[in-house]
Amino acid sequence: MPTVQQIHDYLKTLAPEYMAMEWDHIGLLCGRSDREVRKILVALDPFPHVCKEAKELDCQLLVTHHPVLWKIETVNDGDITGRSLLYLIENGISALNAHTNLDCAPGGVNDCLAAALGLQQVQVIDPDGTDEQGRPYGLLRGGSIPTTDPETFVQKVKAALGCEGVRYVGGRPITKVAVGGGSCGDSIYRVAQLGYDALVTADCKYNQFADAAEYGITLIDAGHFQTENPVCAYVARQLQAAFPQVEVLESKVHKDCICFA
Repeated sequence: MPTVQQIHDYLKTLAPEYMAMEWDHIGLLCGRSDREVRKILVALDPFPHVCKEAKELDCQLLVTHHPVLWKIETVNDGDITGRSLLYLIENGISALNAHTNLDCAPGGVNDCLAAALGLQQVQVIDPDGTDEQGRPYGLLRGGSIPTTDPETFVQKVKAALGCEGVRYVGGRPITKVAVGGGSCGDSIYRVAQLGYDALVTADCKYNQFADAAEYGITLIDAGHFQTENPVCAYVARQLQAAFPQVEVLESKVHKDCICFA
């Protein structure tokens, strides 16, 4: 059976760690690198209920997009991060993650989001560089759709991403769409400059909606979970293909915690 380190090495080929932003926390943040792995659980977040699911499924490794820790001074049961870490350590479960490197990597978060929304002629907006295969990488993606009105596109986004609700402002008819999974609301200014008609992202601020309306751009806040979760299926497929002797599972208990009244 492969070790945690071997799986980590493979994950770095999917999302090279030099693509991560300087402030990020990525890689093996919890557990032993030499542990053999028979089962892997893939999820967006390493929240306590996901850690419990990993144990119940007898997984030796939890692979997530978001990191299990950020900046902490103690590890105890007094907060959600401490409880997650304690649970993983006490149950011998390692935790690997690929965060902003997976956002930026070819095939990663934003390519998955673009595919989920049916964008065509997808390209990297403002690439940070090229990878070993000569492919551009960077945070945002842009593509095209058949010209449609904002309200129709909003409903398409809701259905494609399984959103209970979205926040948006509508603008002109939409042909060119930019996407940025997670918190990319500040990109509205750059995509406006580049002539995009819409931006799909999450965690948008009041002033970003106001500015988008002024520019005549449709800005859709479809939720952090919904805009990033499509990458989990991609990661699970890639891991399963690379390690056929390992059982790779996607979390069934992890859902968006935000409710709409």
